[in-house]
Amino acid sequence: MPTKEPVQQSLIQTVGITRNGVFIEASSGFGLTSDGFGRHHGIISAEIGQLSTTRPKERSLEAAEKYARDKRSLPSEAFQGGFILQKIDVPRSKGHLSLVDSDVDNNPSVTFNYFSHPDDLQRCVSGIRSIEQIVRTKHFADLTVDDTYTMEKLINISVPANMNLMPNRTDDTASLEQFCKDSMLTIWHYHGGCHVGKVVDGEYRVLGVSGLRVVDSSAFHRSPGTNPQATVMMMGRYMGVKILRERLGRAAGDL
Repeated sequence: MPTKEPVQQSLIQTVGITRNGVFIEASSGFGLTSDGFGRHHGIISAEIGQLSTTRPKERSLEAAEKYARDKRSLPSEAFQGGFILQKIDVPRSKGHLSLVDSDVDNNPSVTFNYFSHPDDLQRCVSGIRSIEQIVRTKHFADLTVDDTYTMEKLINISVPANMNLMPNRTDDTASLEQFCKDSMLTIWHYHGGCHVGKVVDGEYRVLGVSGLRVVDSSAFHRSPGTNPQATVMMMGRYMGVKILRERLGRAAGDL
């Protein structure tokens, strides 16, 4: 969303959640540096994660370097102002991970299978339509460079700035389904490796081990949907207070 004047730099502060579980977020004030690299946090994270959108056999250092070179030619208009993003919480599409060999230093083979479940594509289109309603409001009209910005024009600006390496069709703005596929990127927070009931019990005690608990995001059954730091901190404080109260209760009983 290009704006008339430079806007304050801001990461995601407020999240709107639609009825079908799409998170609407925004960040602003991230232009391009003199060498063409964006300061936008999406580009920074994409430099690490964008290879997830390529086929496993095509992932390479050369592909990442080409990605960085291509982003130097982005039109400045694409990063003037801010971005409105959508995030699909708990996608139904499932991929798979497998070991390539027994060498622990080698990365596993990961296949993501984006949009393999039709519900994910429908939810993405629904989120884009929600964003379209947002950009049509008077608040945004007062901010933009040109009040003739249509959704099609904004999509045409956005597609070249997308953070993935999949082939895209910049001339196909009439299809929101295609736009979702062209501009999709994974935003991940690793969790879930310490399942409650399998690795730890309901009090986060490691099964079969005395005096050890795991209290962090590895015990999450599902992601909170947005940045998990606050959830992890609350979880740690809750369990810390609970442990102290249990110890005080046992000490009082001994007396």
